[in-house]
Amino acid sequence: MTPALSVLLTAYNRGRFIGASIESVLSQTFTDFELLIVDDCSTDDTLEIARSYERRDNRVRVVVNERNLGQFPNRNRAAELARAEFMKFHDSDDVMYPHCLQVMVSMMQSEPSAGFGLSIGVAWPGGPCPMLLTPRMAYQREFFGQGIASSGPAGAIFRTAVFRKLGGFEDVGVPSDTLFWIRACATENTLLLPADLFWYRTHADQEFQTPSAEAQYARVGGWMWEALGAADCPLTPEEREQARRNRAFRLARRTLQDVRRGRWRYSFDRLRHSKMTIGDWLRYLRPPRHDMFAGTPVDANGEFIVPTLVSKR
Repeated sequence: MTPALSVLLTAYNRGRFIGASIESVLSQTFTDFELLIVDDCSTDDTLEIARSYERRDNRVRVVVNERNLGQFPNRNRAAELARAEFMKFHDSDDVMYPHCLQVMVSMMQSEPSAGFGLSIGVAWPGGPCPMLLTPRMAYQREFFGQGIASSGPAGAIFRTAVFRKLGGFEDVGVPSDTLFWIRACATENTLLLPADLFWYRTHADQEFQTPSAEAQYARVGGWMWEALGAADCPLTPEEREQARRNRAFRLARRTLQDVRRGRWRYSFDRLRHSKMTIGDWLRYLRPPRHDMFAGTPVDANGEFIVPTLVSKR
């Protein structure tokens, strides 16, 4: 029988953490899932630990790659193997709280038009969850409000067919998820989910803490700039102009901060990858305009839309 959810746990040399990560999935109050563990040719005891859980619980399925793919190609590989209508990435060093899957799945089931849902470690500002955002609202939140593209893959749940339609993650290094969100939000409805559904563990072995990752993140500003000029950008022409002013100001401010801290290489990389011309700087470097409630669902009277109670399934 096909499960309702595929939990995708991708792993590489996480023997210290993977046991707790797996246990947190198997301890969920929501139980209609498969746990697909895709090992990316680990050289420690990660695979041995994963196999021990496979022998104990028939919901666990372990796959070993023939060669090391890297973080995001391995996530795409796991998505190819998912069997359920919904799929959720779970990092091999994170821990889900017991209610995580119940909250995520029930809320996605309650909003059939949502292509994917996002949860982060702090509350989404501007209203109660779940919040269903159209592409335009998601872009308003990103470019005029508190942002939306900061969630890691483990903070997301997808309709499997939507993830595959979008083509998965483009492999551009550590910020591949940021590029994916800004691309996905342009065409798919997004469901903002409650916070604190899992513990995002931080430790010295994570890729985002490496010098190469810092250089890769310098490219994010250029992706955002390109998104505002793309044909599928859901903002109005007037909103695009203001969004460009906001981005130009933000880029200038962060570059100045880098210079003051002596981070010359990073400031240079940020400007080099900005995709902005001299004409763009002259035209758009203006004071920004933000609104913490940007992209928040409101009714005709301007009141927050409060979601109906989600029934248990």
